[in-house]
Amino acid sequence: MYNPSQGSEFSRNAERLPDGPGNPYEPELGHVPENNMSEQDMDNINKTGTTIVGITTEEGVLMASDMRASLGGRVVSNKNVQKVEQIQENAALSISGSVGGAQSFIRTLKAESNLYEARRGERMSINALATMASNLLRGGPFFMVVPILGGVDEEGSHVYSLDPSGSSLSDKYTAQGSGMPYALGTLENNYRDDLTMDEAEQIGAKAIQAASERDTASGNGIHLTKITEDTVEIVGHQDVEDVL
Repeated sequence: MYNPSQGSEFSRNAERLPDGPGNPYEPELGHVPENNMSEQDMDNINKTGTTIVGITTEEGVLMASDMRASLGGRVVSNKNVQKVEQIQENAALSISGSVGGAQSFIRTLKAESNLYEARRGERMSINALATMASNLLRGGPFFMVVPILGGVDEEGSHVYSLDPSGSSLSDKYTAQGSGMPYALGTLENNYRDDLTMDEAEQIGAKAIQAASERDTASGNGIHLTKITEDTVEIVGHQDVEDVL
């Protein structure tokens, strides 16, 4: 049978490959990092047990997060953790799960966002940023990371719940982390479509407070993050009562 690649540059180089020529149309994949962690190892991982909240308003997005990190949900390992980071000038990511995995994920997502802006001369839309984040979570080595992405662009305010399987779910408000059930109850009872940013701040603080009362992995203060189309403002408070 006629082989169109016979005698070509590819054909001559392919003969030198130790495993044969393979398929020239298939991508060559590198080695994907793996781990062999046991349940016992998991107990010694720093986790942001966590309650994180995202709320959309007409003025922007309000994100709230507690400040406690723990070992296995039993021992408080840090009482002053900032669980939210700016990704670009109009977007921020709040994280729950493994601290190391979250830090690595944030660095990677920031780098991808910066590359996009440098190449195209414009910021990535929030929908595109959420898609990028979900693809990274599904295909990358980011261990046990369950974040919320919030941002504002020309299409309005957006909040996305993400998870390690690669799902990306948009909603008007959401919560993640071990304190999620308690926080969601507060959000359900208080959310309105016409909330101002100040009202959303109060609701977010109440949601964190409700979770901190019952969830042993949440507490030690609150970070409130206000996101508009041009700014991300993160302010920490050692006591939720300072906000209410």
